[in-house]
Amino acid sequence: MVDSLTRARVISKKTIKRLDVRAIIPIHACMIPLSRKRFLKLLGIKMAWVGVMGCICSKGGQQPKNGGGGKSKDNKGKICSKRSASKRDEEIDTDEDYDGGLGIFPLTPNDDQDGKKKKKKSRSNHHFSSVALGEKAAPVVAGWPSWLTAVAGEAINGWIPRRLDSFEKLEKIGQGTYSSVYKAHDLESRKIVALKKVRFANMDPESVKFMAREIIILRRLDHPNVMKLEGIITTTTSGSLYLVFEYMDHDLSGLLSSSGSKFTESQIKCYMKQLLSGLAHCHSRGIMHRDIKGANLLIDSKGNLKIADFGLATFHKPYRRQLTSRVVSLWYRPPELLLGSTDYGVEVDLWSSGCILAELFNGGKPILPGRTEVEQIHKIFKLCGSPSEEYWKSKTSKLSHTAIFKPRQRYERRVGEKFKDTLPSSALGLVEVLLSVDPENRGSTASALASEFFTTEPLPCEPSSLPNYPPTKEFDVKLREDENKRFLPSPSSCMSLFAHVLILL
Repeated sequence: MVDSLTRARVISKKTIKRLDVRAIIPIHACMIPLSRKRFLKLLGIKMAWVGVMGCICSKGGQQPKNGGGGKSKDNKGKICSKRSASKRDEEIDTDEDYDGGLGIFPLTPNDDQDGKKKKKKSRSNHHFSSVALGEKAAPVVAGWPSWLTAVAGEAINGWIPRRLDSFEKLEKIGQGTYSSVYKAHDLESRKIVALKKVRFANMDPESVKFMAREIIILRRLDHPNVMKLEGIITTTTSGSLYLVFEYMDHDLSGLLSSSGSKFTESQIKCYMKQLLSGLAHCHSRGIMHRDIKGANLLIDSKGNLKIADFGLATFHKPYRRQLTSRVVSLWYRPPELLLGSTDYGVEVDLWSSGCILAELFNGGKPILPGRTEVEQIHKIFKLCGSPSEEYWKSKTSKLSHTAIFKPRQRYERRVGEKFKDTLPSSALGLVEVLLSVDPENRGSTASALASEFFTTEPLPCEPSSLPNYPPTKEFDVKLREDENKRFLPSPSSCMSLFAHVLILL
């Protein structure tokens, strides 16, 4: 085999011009011959020693398995400047500029002297390591898997992937159909974080595109009451992504499910103020969450509430293409979605917030626990009243399920009657507005925050004054419930035992 020095010497000047310099330097820096200056002059590289020092052979350096490369300490904690995103297709559905600077490992955009972005052809060179501080790079760099860059290039624009071996998983704290959540230790920042592992079946482009929308939405949001995406981890051995978030000690559903967690009126106002403030930020950025429920409202040890899980979130645009009505967990789903509406707006989040508010005063018990969509809509009509005939006539063409769910009898509204003994008058007034069957009557987050509920005594307490509860994640509650069920005999086993006793007698 020809050694590296001989191979380097036989490279002609004409050949060098055709070579990808970025590929030569990281991989073949050890091939530089004794006449180093002449060789580097032919390559036409400035700061040649940067490439030499970056060689995989220098000081026992080892090429990372995932091609992401080591991260310069100077990059840590830097915030990327705002970038504009190109138009995406209707599936991801955003044509507004989004803030690409929420990542903790940014890249400087590759701008020319006139401030215009240069277009570069992407290269699938997975040996190209992370970019040093201040060095310009293409919007999507090597280190990201090709199945991700091909579909979700905009979502990861300007970021460098984290490596999984820079985290230590501590325990699983959540489980979903397509994702798992782990409590982990960031070995670089020495912080406790949450890792959301998202699995993709056969690298399905539609699933990847769906995940890309969530990443774009998270990067657009920046508010104390909204979970912040801190980084992304990729692996080359499996079709999955890890999203890095700050770790939150509790979720609202877990606190409500735990014994002894009863909130005062001042504490409820504090939680609701934070929820509506976070939603106000989302709505101001043109984003609907579409899955507000207790399990998606996370609370840290300092009492700060943050809205999480934007997997069903989307961008709200009037007169846009049709949306799916199969969103929002059933108990918190507004009537227009149950009736099949496809042109709804941010009012769907306000309905869910009204359910949460009533639930907090109701001892944590859901106020509309339907088992099916038919049962759910009829529970809503029995509590909030059925719509008028004028409503049905005006919405028949827009609501595809009116023929199925329209009640045979008319129901009167009885929200005040049901909650008069459990809700203070100021809270009852806000619930009456938020649980309006007609979404146009629900107001907005701004009107809700300005309502009498938040301006009368007792005022909302400060988050820092909230009790420091022991860990009670909803996932832990479910595990305990499942564990208890294992020791409860099933009805069939009870009947078998009873029959066996009769035979013995």
